[in-house]
Amino acid sequence: MNTRTPIQAQPSGLDTPPSAQRRNLLGALASLALPATTLAAPSRKPSPPTVWPHALAVPGGVARLALGPAATRPAAFAGEVPLLVVGDAIAWTALVGIALAAIPGEASITVRADGAAPRTLAYRVVPKRYREQRLTVAPRTVDLSPEDEARYERERMHLAAVMATFSEAGTGADLHLRVPVPGRRSSSFGLRRVFNGQARNPHSGMDIAAAIGTPVRAPMAGRVIDTGDYFFNGNTVWLDHGGGFITMYCHLSAIDVAAGDQVQAGDRFCAVGATGRVTGPHLHWGVMLNRSMVDPALFIDA
Repeated sequence: MNTRTPIQAQPSGLDTPPSAQRRNLLGALASLALPATTLAAPSRKPSPPTVWPHALAVPGGVARLALGPAATRPAAFAGEVPLLVVGDAIAWTALVGIALAAIPGEASITVRADGAAPRTLAYRVVPKRYREQRLTVAPRTVDLSPEDEARYERERMHLAAVMATFSEAGTGADLHLRVPVPGRRSSSFGLRRVFNGQARNPHSGMDIAAAIGTPVRAPMAGRVIDTGDYFFNGNTVWLDHGGGFITMYCHLSAIDVAAGDQVQAGDRFCAVGATGRVTGPHLHWGVMLNRSMVDPALFIDA
């Protein structure tokens, strides 16, 4: 006799009573009829508009510090050096140029607004490693003669006064610059340069390779505050854009403006050359905030 217990079959839909089948069918149809909004993927928030300069709190970068609302433009300082403040009564922003020589770590600015006690805003500078380049140049441009050394010192004192220029700034928060000349970027900002085996200060601008005579056009409106022929920089023009925001153009073959002239964005005002200490024709383009040279790439389209 077979004493094994028979295996019980599992009930199927056909084995359930008609009323249960009807409930199951209605439930399935209801799940297929869910509103479209329930099945749709969640919407994404639009990306915020890009602002210039981009914030990058590194040596040679720019910190953007929100100052909040105020009826009039607050004054902000890095030490005793005034800062560029942009915006409007709803929201003001301090743009802080961070020197290439800045030591990473905590830093701060002081903010003074009408009718309020001065306050301190802290921010942090993070490290950045820049590339190194070794160049061979004429020995006289590295080991200066007494005459060249004296000339350099005279020029250095004069340029310190130029770089300290601080005029009334506009309120626009967007400092989007045009690239002043078409061409290949032959040397980037922050590059550590070694001339004839001797280390020198890091590269404080952007080099754009172009033929001698190529027109250089103003990246935004500004006022010419200095022109001259300098030992290292060759023929040079400085433009003041307000609030300690200054740009510099070096190694020029031609200068078409004089101190005091106003230029508009897109105006030709000089031409690419190979004057000063160079290894070939190019434009050295420098950007300065609060007397600190900062990376021009932060102000232009990538």
